[in-house]
Amino acid sequence: MTPMTIEDASESSRSNESLSGEPRQPQAARLRKQDVNGWLILDKPIGMTSTHAVAVAKRLFNAKKAGHAGTLDPLASGLLPIAFGEATKTVPFVMDGRKGYRFTVSWGEERDTDDSEGAVTASSDARPSQAALEAALAPFIGEILQTPPRFSAIKIAGERAYDLSRAGETVELKARLVRIEKLVIVEHNGETSVFEAVCGKGTYVRAIARDLGRALGCFGHVSALRRTQVGSFFEKNAISLDDLSDLRHKAAAGKGNLAGELLPVATALDDIPALAVSRADAGRLRRGQSILLRGRDAPLLQGRISVTSEGALVALAEAEGAEIRPTRIFNLGR
Repeated sequence: MTPMTIEDASESSRSNESLSGEPRQPQAARLRKQDVNGWLILDKPIGMTSTHAVAVAKRLFNAKKAGHAGTLDPLASGLLPIAFGEATKTVPFVMDGRKGYRFTVSWGEERDTDDSEGAVTASSDARPSQAALEAALAPFIGEILQTPPRFSAIKIAGERAYDLSRAGETVELKARLVRIEKLVIVEHNGETSVFEAVCGKGTYVRAIARDLGRALGCFGHVSALRRTQVGSFFEKNAISLDDLSDLRHKAAAGKGNLAGELLPVATALDDIPALAVSRADAGRLRRGQSILLRGRDAPLLQGRISVTSEGALVALAEAEGAEIRPTRIFNLGR
């Protein structure tokens, strides 16, 4: 698959974790899955794979269907948006959105994974001053060419780059155009520096650390990473697995509401135009039929839109003037 997020280098090799920590339910209870729709913004802890985190959240909600909008490396913490049910149809919109990160670069060593897990490939006694760092940032902001880490999920002739690298093969990835909207220093002590970044799809924070270290002649790698934004989701929206588990137990005792932690499916579509239609037009769209907006005051739209009716999300659609053609139908409340 194409890179789902910035830090996905070693996800697949660390996914054989058990879903321990929750009491086992009777087999019959485990089979009674529920139709759950919405977005859960999980604050993933360090040391857990994204796959494991989704599995735990899915089990806590007893949900039929769940997926995530962008892998977060096990060594990283922070926002992991989890889509339940109909929300899985909006995952691409979240993945295409900007990402925010707070990360620490340790100076003096470059590693083959560009993070603290890898083997040292180059070292230096030099350490950058804050003034030198500030002066080096300009070429890393805006649209830049960036070569992804060789330990990444990018495919080469059908194989993941990280699998080839672990097998000892030489991996050469082509530089590609990415966008970094913000890159600032928030702490610096000589040995390490903490940065905040906001960047577009396909950007690798580990590559920023690697390339900054090379530019400064001191080498560097990411030693800590936290994701703070994914599309329209921020840390204020997030909940930890521990808090979610506590809420699950309270809900089972009739003292809490687990569903209250879910954001509406349409939250992922905040960045595209929305159109409200009548119940009759909504029915046509749900049957896969196009509709025409009539009347002197009817809006003339162009491109992708979301369509609602009576407060419920109905469809994603392509608009061309007065014609609205559905491309994805949502099976939500009517």
